[in-house]
Order: sequence, then C-alpha cells, then structure tokens
Amino acid sequence: MVINVLAIGDIGNIISTLSKFTKKSKIHIINFPKDGAGVFTYNENVETFENYKVKDHVEKINSIKNNFDIAITMGTGERTAYLADLNYITFYVGRDIDAPRFKKNSNEDWSQEALHKLNFLERKFYWNSFNFAIAHVAYGWVFDHLKKYTNDGIKMDMEPIDTTIFHTKVTPLKKEKKKFTFFSPMRMEKFKGTNLLFDALKFCKSDFEIIGVDWFGETTKEEIEFKNKLLANMPKQIKLIKPIKRSEMPNYYMFADAVLGNFYLGMYELVALESVMCGTPVIQYSDQDQEIIVNAEKLKSPFLPYSKNPKDIAKTIDHFVESPQFRNESYNQQLEFVKKISDPEKCAEWWDNLFESMTKQHKSITKNSSKFSVKLRMLSFLIGNRLYFYKFKKIFGTK
Repeated sequence: MVINVLAIGDIGNIISTLSKFTKKSKIHIINFPKDGAGVFTYNENVETFENYKVKDHVEKINSIKNNFDIAITMGTGERTAYLADLNYITFYVGRDIDAPRFKKNSNEDWSQEALHKLNFLERKFYWNSFNFAIAHVAYGWVFDHLKKYTNDGIKMDMEPIDTTIFHTKVTPLKKEKKKFTFFSPMRMEKFKGTNLLFDALKFCKSDFEIIGVDWFGETTKEEIEFKNKLLANMPKQIKLIKPIKRSEMPNYYMFADAVLGNFYLGMYELVALESVMCGTPVIQYSDQDQEIIVNAEKLKSPFLPYSKNPKDIAKTIDHFVESPQFRNESYNQQLEFVKKISDPEKCAEWWDNLFESMTKQHKSITKNSSKFSVKLRMLSFLIGNRLYFYKFKKIFGTK
C-alpha cells in the first residue's frame, strides 16, 4: 500500500529530492509563492500557492487533504497544517526552531536584532501549532535547538542529495578560466560566515579568484547594515554574478576548482554536499564537537578547516590552491563522508519508515477536532495577527 504524503513548504528542496526516491510513499508538495531568492532556488516542477493569504492556503489544503494519509511541513507550512487540522510531522532545518515564533523577540545566535517581534496572542498561536504536530524532526545543529522545547524530538543527520541533478557527468560551465577559481554560491551573511571569509582573504598569499553570488541576507535592519558593509569592503578576489537557477548550479560546481562553503556554522550544508557529488572539493569550517550519527555509526566531518579563525581559513585556502595532492586527498575523504550522509536512497528509506509508523498511529490525515476548535484557531490567528502597533497606525492614519 502506498502512503500518500502531503508536503506543505519545502525549504532547500529537501522534500522534493526525497519524493524522487521514496518507495513506500508518494509525496505531493505545495510550496509557497516564488519571490526573491525563491525564483532561483526553488525546484521548478513543484506546485505553489497562488498568493500569501493564509486563509487561501487553508482553503486549498482543505480541498485536497482527503486525498492524503499524512502531512509533513517545513517553515510556515506548520501554521497552515495546524489551521487545516491535519496530523503533521514538522521538519526543521533552520531558523524556524533556532529563533522560533513562539519565543518572545527571538533572535538567532549570530544576530543581536530580534527576527520575530510578535505579540503574546501570536506567540501563543505558534506554540499551539508546534505542540499540535505528531512528530518533530531536525538534523544536525538544528536538533540542539529543537530539544530545548520537546523531549520527543527525532534527530536525522542524513541530508539527501538529488543525484539525478548533482553528479560528475554534468557539463562544466563554458567560461574562460584565467586562474584557480573558487565558487561561492551561498547567501552573504553572518550565518554563512561571509565576514570571516572576507577577513581570511586579507591573509591569503596565493593567487585565485572567487565567483560569488549577488545574494545577501536582508531580513532585518542588522542584516541590511551588514550587507552594506560587505559591499563597501568587497575583496579584490571576489567577482559577483547575478543569482543563478538551481538547475545551473551543477555547471558551476563542475567549472570551479573548489567551492567555498559555510565558515560560521561548523556543520555541512547542501552546497558542500552537492559540490562533492559533482566532483569538486570544498573548504568550509567543521566543528569537531558536532556529533553526527548515521546508521548507528559516529562520523566526523572531514571538511577543513577545523577552526573558523580567519588565519586558519586563509592557510587552508592557500593550501588548496597550491597543492593538487592536498586538494585530491581532501576530496577523497569528503566523498567517502558525503556518500554516507547524503545517500538519497537511504534517506528516503528512513522517511518511508517514519511515514509508515505515523500512519499506523494516526489513521487519517485529519485530526478531527471539533468545528468550533478549528474556527477558534483561525480566529485567534487573525486577531493576533492584527495586534501589531504599526498596523494600527496604518489603519487609523496616526503619526
């Protein structure tokens, strides 16, 4: 029997990748509208909501939910599933749990400014939607944040790579290469360690260039100020290009001699894993205290350096540029590691088993709460969402 899974939201195209490899489950994804970076980073073959109106999202889900056995959510998909009274698994990969909406003035570790400034009714709503989930799943460093709020969180350290897209048979980008070239496709912000990379480049002695992407974090005033500072102090090695589509990423990976990943987090991200599967080695900071367990085996990340000190980053960059042997040895270690943690078949099998277990416990995708409770849920969201002071100013025209 095939398990029909409704996925609401898909950050990083992770669920889209899983949908290609699951055997017990058939996953249908509804993502949020494409705008900003999403125009370039979203998978192109996924259904999206027509707009950002929450009530429209809920109406859409209610119209199709009976075709499914269970739901999985990412990001604000959790809110939609809660309002539609679904049995849903919530999967966290970032700021939705390290700076949760149910926490007052929540901010991320690398930021001083609050990411969410919600009133008490809104925070209560999001706390209820968190607790309404039938399971909470998080990987790597994100799990450390999840376990602050639940004792029943599930840790998942595998992160699937779409091997139908990212592989060594891809044609490299047709572009002239004048010197050793790094590709750095990550968004430029503190969370990615862009400032650490900029500082490191001051200490580099080798000759190379970096293809960076004109893509910055701009969610808060603090991020915008950080962006302006980066632009004013752009290192000579970096050449910015316009944002590129996900489908073009493999061509750039194959073109580059090496890829620059995250220098702040200390944990692997999709960019590093995708690059390695395309045959290109990666430089990124690895926190060796981060515990990685896959199929009961404890693993250590081979990505270098093991320090986020700019001088150590610079030494690694120079070593990569100057020593093909070191570069090849590093890549071979990375490939062995990535095959273990990002095998899409094994990742899909893990999720298949979780979907099967959850559907046995919950016989329907619908929680079957009372109609009054469901309406009260929506009412509490609408009321809470309108209590922002600036909204009152806009409505009444006060100065």
